[in-house]
Amino acid sequence: MKARETLGALAAGLLFGVGLIVSGMTDPAKVLAFLDFAGAWDPSLALVMAGAIAVAHIGFRATGRLAREGRADGRLILGSVLFGLGWGLAGYCPGPVVVAAGALSPAALVMLPALLAGLWITERWLARGAARDQSK
Repeated sequence: MKARETLGALAAGLLFGVGLIVSGMTDPAKVLAFLDFAGAWDPSLALVMAGAIAVAHIGFRATGRLAREGRADGRLILGSVLFGLGWGLAGYCPGPVVVAAGALSPAALVMLPALLAGLWITERWLARGAARDQSK
């Protein structure tokens, strides 16, 4: 990777991290309050999510990926359910947990290795399935 690309990636990552901090996404209590529809619901993260969806939509349209994506399959649905359960239980999703771990949040320092282990296990599981499919 060229130095210019590395600096661009670093700048984008820092901007993303600052955005997560400013929006409150690195505070599990705020995230859990957003998900608590029956209790003290905090709708403020809805604006953050709407902004993220708008930016992602623009990016997908610009790259043409939106038209190429297929329909939802079982893996996508299962992954979405697991992501939602983890987010609802812990109050963290992958981006904010990395930022919070960088700030030495004790909960994030526990969650980050668990997240990385889950990613590693999933990668191994998918690779084994792909190898099995190729041998048929």
